[in-house]
Amino acid sequence: MTFQLFMLAIALVLILEGIGPLLFPNKWRRYLNELSNQNQQVLRRIGGALVTAGAVILIIFS
Repeated sequence: MTFQLFMLAIALVLILEGIGPLLFPNKWRRYLNELSNQNQQVLRRIGGALVTAGAVILIIFS
């Protein structure tokens, strides 16, 4: 993977992460509030699912 490709991937992540708070700030705040009130085990499962999904997509398309 080249540095340019890596930076493009980071840029895409930042754009996608910024869409929620940019377009729906009130809903985004409620979502983060609900997420922060979750049990630690639930947060670990969410994180694990996101990492697994990302790894699978990376393997499929690389």
